[in-house]
Order: sequence, then structure tokens, then C-alpha cells
Amino acid sequence: QVQLVESGGGLVQPGGSLRLSCAVSGIMIRFNGVGWYRQAPGKERDLVAVISSGGITNYADSVKGRFTVSRDNAKNAVTLQMNSLKPEDTGVYFCTVGSRFWGQGTQVTVSS
Repeated sequence: QVQLVESGGGLVQPGGSLRLSCAVSGIMIRFNGVGWYRQAPGKERDLVAVISSGGITNYADSVKGRFTVSRDNAKNAVTLQMNSLKPEDTGVYFCTVGSRFWGQGTQVTVSS
């Protein structure tokens, strides 16, 4: 059974930082692209950042230069470092493996 468990979300002030983690079990991420999507209230789930099995990254324009996605194949884990957070970054962040398997999501709220 494939499981993805996100952690690290929370409430942060604008300009602050958060680090999201995703622990994956039941599938080896080394052969898959992995990454993060987010869903803001009333909106669709959109790509935030993904990283291929070869380490190539792709970011939404809105987060370029602020967010960094990384993978640890040995630990079977994915992280998202988020800096200079803005209120528009608020949403539920979902970890994914190959866009086939998804976590339950972790809430990120950026507000003063």
C-alpha cells in the first residue's frame, strides 16, 4: 500500500519560511517524478514544484526564486523549502509521486 504523509504546514507571517516534508512508503521514489501541488480555497489544485527522477526541477512562475523542491531517494522523502512566503501562498499542499499517488495534504496559512 502506497502512503504519502506530509508534515510541516502551519501558520506563518508574510515573509516567513516553512519547510514541508513528505514521507513516502510502499513505492520507491527513485524511479518517479515527485513534487508538490497546492489548492487554495475555491480553486483547483495547481502545480507548485516538481522534480524528475533525474533531478530536473520545474516550478510555478509564482514561486520561482522563493521555493526549492528536493528529493532524498535514500530516505524516500520529498521536501519543499518555502521562503519569502506571501498571503497568496495560502492553501493545502499535497505531495505527489508521479501524479498517481497523493498525500492527504497539509495546510499552509500565510497571514499577519
